Amino acid sequence: MSTPVERVEPVAAEFTAEDKPWQAIVWNDPVNLMSYVTYVFQKLFGYSREQATKLMLDVHHKGRAIVSSGSKEKVEGDVAKLHAAGLWATMQHES
Repeated sequence: MSTPVERVEPVAAEFTAEDKPWQAIVWNDPVNLMSYVTYVFQKLFGYSREQATKLMLDVHHKGRAIVSSGSKEKVEGDVAKLHAAGLWATMQHES
């Protein structure tokens, strides 16, 4: 019979910046059609048409949308793909 071990979960304040995921942000631009932005979100990230349209509308109305998150390397790749598709994108740490 083993002795029970108490598991201590870290408090939110104990998380460091390295623990937080990176985010890919797409910004509104005067060049790309809304239908094209929706298409890119579907093709690059596998979003449904409904989800891609919601994100596109966030970009259009709010000026930006977070379209992916994860490790720094993954998000760097996502931003590069977005740039290759002609979209304005940046990355940041989750706040």
